[in-house]
Amino acid sequence: MKIGIMGGTFDPLHIGHLLAAESARDSYQLDEVWFMPSHIPPHKDKAGATGEQRLKMVAEAIKDHASFRTLDIEVRRGGVSYTIDTIEELHEMYPGFDFYFIIGADMVNYLPNWDRIEDLSEMITFIGVGRPGSPLDLLALPSYLQRSVLLADMPLVDISSSEIREKAEMGHSIRYMVPERVYEYIIRSGLYEIQP
Repeated sequence: MKIGIMGGTFDPLHIGHLLAAESARDSYQLDEVWFMPSHIPPHKDKAGATGEQRLKMVAEAIKDHASFRTLDIEVRRGGVSYTIDTIEELHEMYPGFDFYFIIGADMVNYLPNWDRIEDLSEMITFIGVGRPGSPLDLLALPSYLQRSVLLADMPLVDISSSEIREKAEMGHSIRYMVPERVYEYIIRSGLYEIQP
């Protein structure tokens, strides 16, 4: 099985996340994509929504896609979510699976700073998807990473979770920036102080 891992805070999950996952799946014929909300990401502030709420938003967004799944491994484990720990655990749980970690261009450029990145690059392949304002230059990466990163084309959607939260805080609409089911879940749960 070729499994794409779509990691992130997903605070909230938005249409850019879904486009990235589908573009990676389509470009590299992945059998499934597993969306894996982090508990506490090492490179970001604490999430605004709880781990359970972020898992539910993901589940709502992907419930109609036959090849998308939700993975709760990092939220269950708690603590700071380091990808190397998760991938080691997944290799034990699913021997013989090939894992591809889907990340935005901004994270491709940041890969040399990831925890135990040289070990990680031997265990998985990264699929970098383009983002506006973050050009992908694989030649700028160390040689061991250049061999471990594939690129996927996707429509450039200039949306971020932090921008969505900021809009919500200012009382602006976030409708259609997130999938409709995610929007409805946010309203029902009272997240981000959104007014319907």
